[in-house]
Order: sequence, then C-alpha cells, then structure tokens
Amino acid sequence: MSLDPRTPVVVGVAQAKQRPENLADAVEAVAMMEQVVRDAATDAGAPAMLTSLDHIGVVQGAWKYSDPGRLLADRVGSSNARTSLSANGGNSPQSYLNSLAARIQTGDLNSAVICGAETIWSRRRQRRHDLTVEFTRQTDVEPDERFGADVPMQSEFEKSRGMEQPVNFYPLFESAIRACRGETLDEHRDRIAELWARFNTVAVDNEYGWVRTAMTAEEIRNPSTANRMVGFPYTKAMNSNWDLDQAAAVMICSVGHAEASGVPRDRWVFPLVGTDAHDTYEVSRRRDLHSSPAITEAGSRLYALADIGPHDIDHLDLYSCFPSAVQVGAQSLNIDQSRQLTQTGGLTFAGGPLNNYVTHSIATMVDTLRDDAGSVGLVTANGGFLTKHALGLYSTEPPNAGYQADDVQDAVDKVPQTAVAVDHVGDVTVEAYTVMHNAHGPEVGLCAVLTSDGSRSWGRVTNASAAAEMTREDVIGRTAHLDADGELSIA
Repeated sequence: MSLDPRTPVVVGVAQAKQRPENLADAVEAVAMMEQVVRDAATDAGAPAMLTSLDHIGVVQGAWKYSDPGRLLADRVGSSNARTSLSANGGNSPQSYLNSLAARIQTGDLNSAVICGAETIWSRRRQRRHDLTVEFTRQTDVEPDERFGADVPMQSEFEKSRGMEQPVNFYPLFESAIRACRGETLDEHRDRIAELWARFNTVAVDNEYGWVRTAMTAEEIRNPSTANRMVGFPYTKAMNSNWDLDQAAAVMICSVGHAEASGVPRDRWVFPLVGTDAHDTYEVSRRRDLHSSPAITEAGSRLYALADIGPHDIDHLDLYSCFPSAVQVGAQSLNIDQSRQLTQTGGLTFAGGPLNNYVTHSIATMVDTLRDDAGSVGLVTANGGFLTKHALGLYSTEPPNAGYQADDVQDAVDKVPQTAVAVDHVGDVTVEAYTVMHNAHGPEVGLCAVLTSDGSRSWGRVTNASAAAEMTREDVIGRTAHLDADGELSIA
C-alpha cells in the first residue's frame, strides 16, 4: 500500500531516570529533557533530525522555566523550531500527540518532539541537605504557543468542605465504584489490592520504573510502617508517586520526512486515532461518581473511527494514578479488568512525574508494539479529578483512512448534570466517602451526600472515632444530618 507522505508516524522514543548517590551529581530538569530528546533522535536512527525539528512541545512540570522548549532548541540545534508549553494535566502528553499528529496530517508540520521531566526527588533532598545547586534561570521568555488551558478543577464550595486534592477525590470515587458493584469493604479492598499487585509486577520488570520492589496484594492492601493508610481504602502503595527524577520524549514526523531522514522502517509506529473530551470541571455536578461520560464518548468515537472494538486491542496502558481511575477507564471502554492494563506499571510504582507520565506510557507502548509487529495498542490519559481525558491508538501498521483525531465534547455536554446544594442544611443520604488519615490514624471523613431531590452536597465527619468507624462499617446509603458548617452526623 502506498502511504500518503503526510501520514504521521512516531519514529523515536526515550526515557531516563536519575538517582545518584551524590546529590550534587543530579542534573536539572531541562538537562534531563535534553538527554531524552537527543536519545529519541538516536532511537529513530537519525540524530540529524534534531536540526530539522519544526516544533518542540514541553509538558508543564514542577519547575520555573518560562519556555523550556527554547532552551532545548538552543541546546540541540533546532533554532527554527517553534516552541509550546502545555497546561497542567496528566492528559497533556496524549492530547499533545493527538494535536501534533493532526497538524502533521494536514501539512502544518513536518516533525515535532514532545518531552517532559521532573527532578522532584533530587531537589527535595538537595534542600534537605542544604545543598546549593546551580540551575538554569529563565523567566522572561514566552513560548510561541500555549497548549491547552488551565481551568479550576474544583469549586470554592468543594474546597471549603475539604475536597481539594487528588488524594481526597480518587478514594472517594473508589467507594462509589464499590457501592455500584455491591461489594463489601473487605471484598473490595481485596480486589483492588490484587489489581495493583498486577501493576507492581509490571513495574518491577520496567527498567525505567522508579519503585521496582516487589509487593504482594496483601502488602499493598494492609497498612504498615512503610505503607500507611492515606485516604481509605488507599494505602500509600495505591497513591500516585511523584517523588522521583524521570524524563521522557516522543518524536513524531510525517512519513515523507521519516523517509528523507533515513529512519528505518522498523522504528515506525503509527498513531491511528486520537480523541479528547472532559467531564464536568466541577465534580459536584457529575451525573454520578463511579463513571466517566467523557471516556465513554471518547472511547466510542475512537472505536468507530478505527473500526475496531475493545477485543481488537492487543496492548493497554490505562491511566493509573489511583485504582479508581483504572477501573473507570476500563469500564467506560468496555475492557475486561482481568486483562493486563498497564505497560509501565502505573503511577505508583513506575512513577507519576506530575503531568508527564503519559509521555513515558507512549514511549513504552511504542517499544511494545515494535516487538509485536502488527498489534494494536491503546494509551489513555487523565488530568484533574477524572476530569480531562485523551485517548490514542497505535500500531506498526498505518491507518487505513489516514490519521484521524476528534474532540467529542459536544456529546459529553449533553449528559445530564447534578444540581449542587451549597446551602443545604438537614437530612441527606451518603453517596460516597473516604477517610483521610494522618500519621497517627483516621483524621476526618469526607463525604459526598445527596438531598431528597437528588442534589449533591459535601460533608465532613470531624470526630476521629466516628471517622475510624467508617473504615470498618460501610455508610453509603445511610441517612445523615448536614449542618450549615458542613459537619455531618451519620445515623
């Protein structure tokens, strides 16, 4: 089959990590980015491609460079490349690739690289040891483009009731999944521990994984001195881990550019289809707390564009910041949860470098597909609190109808939303909950509650003994009283 020279193809990928014994030897984030960008060009078998890059896209990280893409362009000799910097969100790498592939297909670009890096592990320890390390200062240069938009991921009302961080929301979603499945507390904890143990097994074999210590399901499930409970039912070993130094890059170009650059055919992996969507930015307004209309619609469109079904996908990497994200993703995409759902080992064990995990996910998937020619791989990405989503299909075989990307937000926006009862005082029913723990044990119960008319509010159980009881006895479906300050008394 003759290929359209505009067809986008991933030609090079690279990953790196650092954990030097001497903290002074740790390099800064932009240096790690430079390393993986150079390594991606080497992986493509065409190091000279660096000088012809049209676009350098960087995934926003926990650093202060204002335009790291320009720093990289200067370092690797891509002086003519335009630069961009993403918004925050774990969806960014896959969404970036969807966008850049579409631009290559239309002829707007010939070649681009996506990269990111975090050095949170080394910087924390350098500060802890009062070690002064020089780093590149850049605050007065703006990127040529901004990719995506930073939007509030929660309302002031949610924050006032203690719902502020991923560690609050995702275990609460987990309880809603459990209730929907009709599981007991113990049945549920056993099941998700087994799920996470399968992720751990993959991470142990991943040379770029950050935590490669084998853990049994029992060790993951049960609190210990090294694995304390964080937000019930999640122990530390079920939470995303960003205390790491990792970097990854993905190089993509047109088929014509790959051929002109001399990239061997066995390095080529084609993006087939990409889709994007987001659920309501305000969690309070979601239809329920155990599903994702956005992933469902994005997945349905992905399957339709590629003319395949979930059983046609050979390799999966579902976004895995917490077990609830994996389960919602699998359920929304009609994927059997007994399958191997990760290529990397997930954000707990392989590592969750802030917004950049999916760059690692794509890089790992590319290597997987190169080793299994003709197979199909699916990568999913998630930002916020199960909020922003991007999906991508890949194969060593090109798409029959050319690369296709679609944003299905119009369909998602038609899904009914839940009203929010900001000022409600009185009887409510507990819809979902988690119990946040400190170093000494249960601290506060955080609950999503429903009024008699189906509106949603939020309440807190601040009595530590009552919160502890919520880890032993299921309170979903119980009647409770919500006062004006958000204090919840459960019957």
